[in-house]
Amino acid sequence: MAGKNAAELPRKTYEKELLRLQTELVKLQEWVRATGARLVVIFEGRDAAGKGGTIKRVTEHLNPRFARIAALPKPTERERTQWYFQRYAAHLPAAGEIVLFDRSWYNRAGVEHVMGFCSKEEYQLFLRHCPIFERMLVESGILLRKYWFSVSDVEQQERFRKRLQDPLRRWKLSPMDLESITRWEAYSRAKDEMLVHTDLTEAPWNIVESDDKRRARLNMMAHLLSSVPYQELPPQVLELPERPPSTGYERPPRDLQTYVPDHAASL
Repeated sequence: MAGKNAAELPRKTYEKELLRLQTELVKLQEWVRATGARLVVIFEGRDAAGKGGTIKRVTEHLNPRFARIAALPKPTERERTQWYFQRYAAHLPAAGEIVLFDRSWYNRAGVEHVMGFCSKEEYQLFLRHCPIFERMLVESGILLRKYWFSVSDVEQQERFRKRLQDPLRRWKLSPMDLESITRWEAYSRAKDEMLVHTDLTEAPWNIVESDDKRRARLNMMAHLLSSVPYQELPPQVLELPERPPSTGYERPPRDLQTYVPDHAASL
């Protein structure tokens, strides 16, 4: 992998550049809101490839009213009878919105195909329909950006091990994740086949080397910003008003209300 032999990125350098990029992302969001643009960002990749951490940094300072994460659970029985793209289309942005898909309709090209959760006919139909669906999105004016986070088998194994030992991150590890270890080559073949059919001129795949999480986050964010022709807009002029004089209001006695105990005082 391209980044494996590079010198480790110092935390101070990483945090400084991260803040700069996050500031630019705020400017991007303001441009999206002002122009009525619609931005869709797809995050795909193997389990533990670093998608979730990157999404967290991308959205950390954005307005959640206009930038939201779509992380769809397992489809219901009713949803399984719908047109495959239907439940994803319901989460597409309106004017002035950004939607980040933490996994997307590409589930069918990866997990569902490899694990046998869809039929061969459904899989082949997806490969034919997906390019059409995405071209429709682009032609309708949606800015579609697709990122594949590429992690090595050695690094994935190490991240699984850390999750297994960390009670704060153990929820990220599922039997399905562990199953992916024994199906590494099957997932590799599925990814290659997916790229052949869906790496479109109108909506290309962008591969993010993610063995180094810090580099992956910065690289992805910088690429996204460079791919959208946003402009910095002048901020709305706001002034703090003078606080009016008191009209005689008195706060009720404290013993009439229930306060949260001062746990911090016991530390």
